[in-house]
Amino acid sequence: MRVQETSARIEPARIEPIPGPLADRVADLATKTVLLDRRLHPKTAASLADVVCVMNTYYSNLIEGHHTLPRDIENALAGELSPEGERRDLQLEAAAHVRVQKEIERLAETNALPEPASREFLRWIHREFYRDAPDSMLDIHDATHEFRMVPGEWRNSRKHDVMVGRHVPPSSERVAEFMAYFENRYRFEKMGTAARVLAMASAHHRFNYIHPFPDGNGRVSRLMSHAMALHAGVAAHGLWSVSRGLARGLSSRTEYKTMMDRADSPRAGDLDGRGNLSLRALIEFSEWFLDVCIDQVDFMSNLFDLDNLSRRLANYVKQSEHLRAESTALLDEALRRGEFERGEAPRITGLPERTARRVLVDTVDAGLLQSQTPKGAVSLRFPVDTLDALFPRLYPLS
Repeated sequence: MRVQETSARIEPARIEPIPGPLADRVADLATKTVLLDRRLHPKTAASLADVVCVMNTYYSNLIEGHHTLPRDIENALAGELSPEGERRDLQLEAAAHVRVQKEIERLAETNALPEPASREFLRWIHREFYRDAPDSMLDIHDATHEFRMVPGEWRNSRKHDVMVGRHVPPSSERVAEFMAYFENRYRFEKMGTAARVLAMASAHHRFNYIHPFPDGNGRVSRLMSHAMALHAGVAAHGLWSVSRGLARGLSSRTEYKTMMDRADSPRAGDLDGRGNLSLRALIEFSEWFLDVCIDQVDFMSNLFDLDNLSRRLANYVKQSEHLRAESTALLDEALRRGEFERGEAPRITGLPERTARRVLVDTVDAGLLQSQTPKGAVSLRFPVDTLDALFPRLYPLS
C-alpha cells in the first residue's frame, strides 16, 4: 500500500520564506555569474559555451554510469558513429544531449524559452532526447516487466511502476496529477528572481522524486536545471555546468546520490515544516546544490580568465610543430575582440601579406580559428584535442 498518493506528497515544494544562509548563496551565485558573463566577448563566450555543452554532456552521462569519451562525442556530432553496439548507443545519447541543450540555449537567447517546469516543456525535452534513439535505448527490462518506452510519455500503467533505491515514487496512474501540481508549484511567472534561483534546487529533487518517465529522468532533470538557470539569469549564457558539479560533488563523487536520498526523508516532527517531506532536508539539499553551482562558476571563472587563457593559447602555439609564433597574435586578437576580418592578419602579426595569410590559414587548419564562410571574419574555436592544454581539469579526455 502506497503512502499519501495525493500530489501534495511533494510538499514542501518551495522554501518560503528564504532563510538567510540560502539568500546569501543565491546572491553570491547571481553576482559571480554576472562577472563570468562579462569577462569574455560574446563571440568568444559562444565558442566556450560549445565546449561547456560537450563537458555537460560528458558529466551528465557519467552520472548515469556511461563513460563517453569527448572524442566520441565530437565524432558523433560530426555524424561519425561507431559500428552497431554499446559505443554507438552512447554516442547517439551524447549527441542527443548536446542537440537538446543547444536548442534550449537558442530558445533562451531569443526569449522563447517556455516555463522550464511546465509539463509541455519537460515532455518535449524527453521526446527530443530520445528522438533518434535505437530500440535498445527504449526497451525497458526489470524483474517483472518488459516494455518499450514512448519518448515524451509519462509513466501511465502498472508495469511502469518503479522503485528507485529505497524510494517508491508515485504510482504510474497518478503521475499526470503529480506533474500538473509540480508545474503549478514551480511556475516562474509567480516567482521573484531569488525564488527562481532557489527553485532550481528544489525542483531538481522533486522532479526525480516523482520520477515521471520510465527512464531518462536524471537527464531531463539536469537539462531542466540548465533551462531554469538560463531563465533565472544565472547561466552566464552557458559558461558553466551544473552536471559537472553534481558528478564531482564538493568533496566526494558520491555526494549527489547521498544528498538526493536525504531529501527523500519524511517530515521529522512538528519543527520540520508542515509538508509530507522534511523541510530541513530540503534546505540542506538546496544549500548543497547552490554550493555546487557556486563552486562550478568559480572554477570556470578561473579557467576562462582572459589573461590565463591568453597565456595558455601562447603556450599551445609554442609547443605546436605546425604553427608559427605569430599565430599567437591572431588568437589573442580573436580572444579579446571576438572576431576579426581576414584582411587584418598582416597588421595583427606584423608580417608581409602573403606570409600573414599563410599563418592565418595554418591557424584555421589547426582548428583554432573558424568562420561562417570561406572569406568571412574569424573567431576562436576550441577543438577537443586542444582542451587538455587550454583547459586543464575541465574533464578527462581519455
